[in-house]
Amino acid sequence: MTCELSQTRLHAYLDNELDAMGAAEFERHLETCPDCKTQLAASEKLRKALSQVQLYERAPASLRSKIQSSLPKLPATTHGSRSTSPAPWQRLALAAALLLAAVLGWRQWDGANHPAYQQTLAAATVDAHLRSMQPGHLADVVSTDQHTVKPWFDGRLTFAPPVRDFADAGFPLIGGRLDVIDGRTVAALVYGRRKHIVNVFVAKAEPSAAWSGSGGIQGYHWTAWQKDGLSFCAVSDAAAADLEQLKQLFLAP
Repeated sequence: MTCELSQTRLHAYLDNELDAMGAAEFERHLETCPDCKTQLAASEKLRKALSQVQLYERAPASLRSKIQSSLPKLPATTHGSRSTSPAPWQRLALAAALLLAAVLGWRQWDGANHPAYQQTLAAATVDAHLRSMQPGHLADVVSTDQHTVKPWFDGRLTFAPPVRDFADAGFPLIGGRLDVIDGRTVAALVYGRRKHIVNVFVAKAEPSAAWSGSGGIQGYHWTAWQKDGLSFCAVSDAAAADLEQLKQLFLAP
């Protein structure tokens, strides 16, 4: 059973949001609670990994020019026969409008295919993988039978994930659960690979949020692909070649 404090106090402690007394109490709790201690270590490891990932990307000059050209022109203030510069409040209004338009435009500008989006997705899937490794979180339905796992998702998702057992290829099905990736509820199919666990996250494919590419974060590998209107992302501490093999099994007819 998961300790309640891991849900209510752990992240506040990690973010230094507890007062001195609250922090001291939680540290005493950590001495006797292996669940909180394990989850704190996993969260700190993920935070360190995220801090080393370059998620910032500068918007291209073409986007800035497009936004500026779409903004209404501020009328010049005249005094006699001479024009004066815009008033300070006009410059502030223009800057605010430019900033807002840049944010909105940048979020829509080829975001799905941009490396920053893929890095964000990678971090989210690794985070979900780490959460699943906590006691009692790996699977909502535990079964090696795909005909048991697949019906479990009925009514819980708006799509049917392709649940398949690849035991003959070295990837036995363990079970499945619901998870959240990129703000969406997704299916998580759990497989074994020798002594490793592999999570395969499945969601509806969206043109604005395509899952693709592969990489690694602090010893965890991930690879993402599309098939039949669905997005897939496999995550594990197993070898990258193992994930590629599992990907090909899913892509096979």
